[in-house]
Amino acid sequence: MTLQEAHNFFESLKKGTAKKSEIKVYNQFIDILKKLENRVFTTDEIQSIEAELDSLKLKSNPENRTKFFKNARSKFENFLKQTLSLTAKGYYTNLSVSLGVLFGVVFGTLIGEHFERSLGISFGVCMGLFLGAYIGRRLDAQAKEAGNML
Repeated sequence: MTLQEAHNFFESLKKGTAKKSEIKVYNQFIDILKKLENRVFTTDEIQSIEAELDSLKLKSNPENRTKFFKNARSKFENFLKQTLSLTAKGYYTNLSVSLGVLFGVVFGTLIGEHFERSLGISFGVCMGLFLGAYIGRRLDAQAKEAGNML
């Protein structure tokens, strides 16, 4: 399935439904496909993208369309990340913030032993959130400068 065929397929699915959740997933897929169409790829890269679109079996008729196409979009984004080093907007920010909060809770628990426990945890979460957002924004900016952002 070519990028244009996939784009047309999702446009037809979008017109054929009234569910907002389905339309949202279709719009996300269409956005990714539009951004890919505007990029310049080698012949091998185009063939690998088309092979991945074929392997997703998008034209099957699943019972739960929203869940099926969300999973397909996630697999396709992972494929783009692993093979072509292309990331979605805010990818590193989301990843870094979640890791920052996780490590912030651990750090806050350790700090909380010397002070009041809830104060230490809240301080750790805030610092982890701040540092994670800062690091993630820098990584996203670097990916954008390198041209690796969709």
